[in-house]
Order: sequence, then C-alpha cells, then structure tokens
Amino acid sequence: MTAVVICAAGSSSRMNGVKKEFLRLAGRFDDAGNPLTVIGSAVSAFVLSKRVDIIAITTPINGEQKAQESLPLSLLRNVSVFFVEGGNTRFASVYNALKALVPLKPDYVLVHDGARPWISAELVNAVIDAAVRYGAVIPVVPLVETPKEIEDPDRGQFVSRHLRRSRVVAAQTPQGFRFAELFAAYEKAAAVEKEYTDDAEVWDEFCDSVAVVPGLNENKKITFPEDIH
Repeated sequence: MTAVVICAAGSSSRMNGVKKEFLRLAGRFDDAGNPLTVIGSAVSAFVLSKRVDIIAITTPINGEQKAQESLPLSLLRNVSVFFVEGGNTRFASVYNALKALVPLKPDYVLVHDGARPWISAELVNAVIDAAVRYGAVIPVVPLVETPKEIEDPDRGQFVSRHLRRSRVVAAQTPQGFRFAELFAAYEKAAAVEKEYTDDAEVWDEFCDSVAVVPGLNENKKITFPEDIH
C-alpha cells in the first residue's frame, strides 16, 4: 500500500495573503473539463498514477473545508483522502500526517509540496519504483547557475567555498520512503533541537543513504504570485 502526504498547511506569506494551494491554475483541467486548483493539479497526478491508495493532506487550522472544495472530486473515486491539521513548521505538519497514517500501515509514503502543481504521473511512478528498490529517493534537477557557499552573514558576505555545479543538484518533491522507517526517523528527529529542510535530510540522519531519480524542470514550487503564471 502506498500513501501520499501533501503539504498544504503553510501560510503562503509571500503570496500577498492569498493561500496559493487553493488558487485556480491556468491550463489544467480534470477529466470532466473543470479547471483545477494548484493543489487539485498536484493531487490529480497521484490519482492518475494509479498506484496511490491513500492521500493525507495537511491544512491550516480550520482549513479542511476550503481544501476539500479545491480538490478534483471526479478524480478521487478510487483513492481515500483525508485531512490532517498541520503544525507550525513543515516538519511538524508532515509528522502529524505520518502519525495519522500509522493505523493504516502503508508500506511506502511519498511526501509532496502542495504548491508544486506541475508534477506528472510518470514522475510519481518513477519515485515509487525507486522507493521500493532503495528505501528512500528524491527527484533532482541539475543547477543552471554556478553555486557558491558563503560565510555566515553575521561575519560578512564572502564566498567560503566554490562548489562544483556537476555535483550539486536541486531537490524536488515527491520524496519517497519506506513508511515504517521514515516514521521511526521522524520520531527520533522530533526529539532533536534541529531544523530539517526536508524529509530526505531526516532519513539521511537517522536511517541510510537517499537515492536520486531525474526530476522535471517544470515541477517548480509556487512561492511568489508571478510563479503561478
């Protein structure tokens, strides 16, 4: 059994007060011809993969109704969907969703940003295949610009390391994992005073190495209002 956690509990603070996951997305429609929202487009890719059994969506406090209204109901006939109240951070929101999934005993779980609407069913399936094979996987894309590491801004803005672009990539979602091990890792991470940037970092610290598969250039995350166009 494969479950998906879709993160949509954030405040969208850089979207001028508009909840980005609930916005209509131009050019995306469900199988009935109805326009999709940002989160609806993301959900549809998992449904169309035909390999997802459960979808848990994290929402802000009192945000369940709005999230439900934003979903493509015509695509949800064969998938179980439920909502989980998110926390103050992405880590806390994913942890809440994982705890809610424990009684359902999924074998694998994918974690996806609700603000990445241009994901494809093909990428979903590639992540699932690699999670089955390796235990943990993330989609990545090569960097276009040459990366540099800078010193602590409090000590001045100077380059501290010149990184090799060929060995640095940008991580995307969905990130896929064996469920039981990811949940155990989250329980350990919850007791540590550290900020984790994504689920792969949690797995890497408390489980094992993380594999990679090619991501999609179009699988971008909406952060600012101009990103939705």
